[in-house]
Amino acid sequence: MSKQNTVEASDNCEPNGTKIKSFNTDKTLAANVMDMLITAIVKGDIPPGTKISEPELARTYGISRGPLREAIRRLEGLRLVELKPHVGARVVQLSVKELIEIYRVREALEGMASRLAAEHMSQEEIDDLRNLLDRHEESIAQLDGLSYFQKEGDLDFHFRIVKGSKNEKMLELLGGDLYHLVRMYRYQFSVSNSRPKRALKEHRQIVDAIESRDPELAEILMRRHISAARLNIEQKLVE
Repeated sequence: MSKQNTVEASDNCEPNGTKIKSFNTDKTLAANVMDMLITAIVKGDIPPGTKISEPELARTYGISRGPLREAIRRLEGLRLVELKPHVGARVVQLSVKELIEIYRVREALEGMASRLAAEHMSQEEIDDLRNLLDRHEESIAQLDGLSYFQKEGDLDFHFRIVKGSKNEKMLELLGGDLYHLVRMYRYQFSVSNSRPKRALKEHRQIVDAIESRDPELAEILMRRHISAARLNIEQKLVE
């Protein structure tokens, strides 16, 4: 692994000015930069619609433009960035209509995923899911209940439910192209003085239904959970 892949935290800052951790030497430099940009975009440090400045990011991360451009191309594949000729790269910004449509699709598909999870998740998987929610509760407490940030993949409650459905097509649909875009809006619209704690409580109720092997209740609770999130978004957009 080259020196380029082991940049130290003291030499780099995130877009919001905070120090970043040293790069993961098990990944390429472009992959490391992509991971940090995903987090910055999901958290809103680089807001929707923002033009991405290659020179600024290259200085921020202390890297050459080549790996950065590769990272941006990967972000385009994840639907987080749009590349337009003569304009450059911008963080994706959905219309209200597009956003609500995605949440309605989530309500149907994640409801079905929860039903299937109640039928197929092992007790060990359910126990792991409860442990994950315990860690999420600690994180919410540290942030004074103002946000509920979930890292991607197995550290994401919704991803774990879909994975627990044991339905590969469901995982492709919900864990594929739209995954990080959904994470971005899910997080940014959950930042409030009440929604994070309510969301965690709803997550625990869903796990209770899955552990009770009650597919119908698990689906209903997940649908209600995502519907509540959608209504929260609609309310914020009207304000």
